[in-house]
Amino acid sequence: MTTLRSRVEPALVGALVLGAFAVGVICWLGHWQLGADSAVYRAGALTFLHGDQVYTTERLTALPSWVSLPFTYPPAAALLFVPLVAIPSGLTWGFLIAASVLSLAVVIRVSGRFRGWALAGLTVAALALEPVWKTIFLGQINLVLLAVIVLDLLVLAGTRWSGVLVGVAAAIKLTPLIFVAHLFVTGRWRDGLRAVGTFAGLQIVMFALMPGDAVRYWSTAVFDPHRVGGASWIFNQSLTGMINRVSREASWSPALALGIGAVLAVPAVWLVRRLHHRGETLAAVLVTAFLGLLVSPVSWSHHWVWAVPLIVLLASKGRWVWAGLVTVFFASCIVMVVPNGGVTEFSWGPELFVPGNAYVVAAALGILGLAVRELRLPSSPPLAEHHPRPKPSALR
Repeated sequence: MTTLRSRVEPALVGALVLGAFAVGVICWLGHWQLGADSAVYRAGALTFLHGDQVYTTERLTALPSWVSLPFTYPPAAALLFVPLVAIPSGLTWGFLIAASVLSLAVVIRVSGRFRGWALAGLTVAALALEPVWKTIFLGQINLVLLAVIVLDLLVLAGTRWSGVLVGVAAAIKLTPLIFVAHLFVTGRWRDGLRAVGTFAGLQIVMFALMPGDAVRYWSTAVFDPHRVGGASWIFNQSLTGMINRVSREASWSPALALGIGAVLAVPAVWLVRRLHHRGETLAAVLVTAFLGLLVSPVSWSHHWVWAVPLIVLLASKGRWVWAGLVTVFFASCIVMVVPNGGVTEFSWGPELFVPGNAYVVAAALGILGLAVRELRLPSSPPLAEHHPRPKPSALR
């Protein structure tokens, strides 16, 4: 029976991945214009390979005519996206959605006790969550980075490779840098140093390969949140986005958002240390993840894919009501039904504040509520990790 189950699970996941890739192929052959962000990844890598300027060029090399987006990622991302160049332009999206579905299954497998048909069913069900389907629709890399970070923090913990994948993820998108802090806060100093070393090493490589662009990014582009889109747009579900909407992009908005984030960081860091000390490793990681989404200047709604391991953790612990509520919340597309665009956000009345900032409000209340709950619990000695963590070989 065990052997049969061990064969069924990869077969089911493989079928889902192949199905996702088949969808990508069909859309490619049908000339559907999907996966704008995946097109930018590939074009950024091509621009780098051609020796052109990635951050100042008017248009990236080989960027499809229907896409008009800049390359907003760190210089190392251009290097790490080079393998996408080997894929036909229109098929990049198909490759990324297949990788996203595989990543989704890996995250669910690592985060909970679900196996076999349950794993496959949850993987399909997770596609209904707004952050998940939007990530796939845009051809974003969020789910891949989610899997990379979860594998590093939960599966590779205690090995000489732990921290490396976090450093790579941070080199692609800066927001995973908060997990470097997580490693230090939880006492995993060697892992944290490996993450820092990996991240710094990739930056040094890029200063050697594209010095002009590396200087431009780290001296200018990285400090411009508007480069990635309107900071006050509803889909920026971060503290900065919320304050910008309320203040109509007043000059003091970023400072106030940073101050609120610093206040929230106090209970969050305490929670992370307490949960990790008690052996609830995934719960500690989730607190860090949601704090990171809050304090990042830009957290698009599709960045909130951390809802997936949260739901799986709640379900694994038998908290089905909470798992259901979180699922309904992220599947409701609440931030998509609120009037938005242009200066519409500036005219919201009080009745639209909560739905218009739903992810921000929910995460902030979640951190504070969990902190209050923890205050009522007695301190306990470290326990063996309750979280069902498969061995690396189980994921092959």
